[in-house]
Amino acid sequence: MSTPTAAPPAVVADTVSKVFFSGSTPVWALEDFSLQLEDGSFTCIVGPSGCGKSTFLRILGGLEERTDGAVTISAVDHPIPAAYVFQEHGLFPWMSVEDNVAFGLRMTGVGAAERRSTARAWLSRVRLDEFARAYPHQLSGGMRQRVAIARAFATGSPVLLMDEPLGALDAQTRMLMQEELTSLWEAERKTVLMVTHDIDEAIVLGDRVLVMSGRPGTLRDDITVPFERPRRLTEIERDPAFTALRSRIWDLLREDAQHAEEEA
Repeated sequence: MSTPTAAPPAVVADTVSKVFFSGSTPVWALEDFSLQLEDGSFTCIVGPSGCGKSTFLRILGGLEERTDGAVTISAVDHPIPAAYVFQEHGLFPWMSVEDNVAFGLRMTGVGAAERRSTARAWLSRVRLDEFARAYPHQLSGGMRQRVAIARAFATGSPVLLMDEPLGALDAQTRMLMQEELTSLWEAERKTVLMVTHDIDEAIVLGDRVLVMSGRPGTLRDDITVPFERPRRLTEIERDPAFTALRSRIWDLLREDAQHAEEEA
């Protein structure tokens, strides 16, 4: 009997580097940054401000050119290999909620009837179907971010890149959105790479937590989260293993975070 072949990684980044120029002075945002993401995994990246987290996400999403290295996303045959969720939701203010959710489908040539049907289905899943004809300014911050997440899932892309998607929300809304995002991911099993500054959020949401160094950003540690799913912060924060893991991540970040604050 033949041995089953292991599925290839959904995302591979091999020694990715990125340099910007301030006048004639090179500024290295990333240097030899590598990772592999397994299909259907949820991975969080934490790191000090300015370490290149968002730059790396933009490179994966095709929004930024890398200076060196290679990036491979396994589902290259999909019209949108990776869908993006921005911190400030990134919705188009002149479009209705439904049209915002359908935007990615429109860009890939999906017909109007199918776009409408898919957008309505996803709005229902994030409990916003009654706001389909509303506009972003008529929604709360949490509702706008739910629309942005629905838009990313609606594309059908197998890879979702999330840049601080919950960072602008108040604490209570943020916890609710963490639960909602986890539920959607568990149902769909997309490959998710999410940047966050919140250590607790990274532990609650991620299968792995990647800790980046200060600029130029490199991979400082790759930590497997030991808690079973489903998990909530209120359920695991009393576990000594949670406290130890949070302290471990903070110890890795502390020196670079202080240095970044001094340079700001």
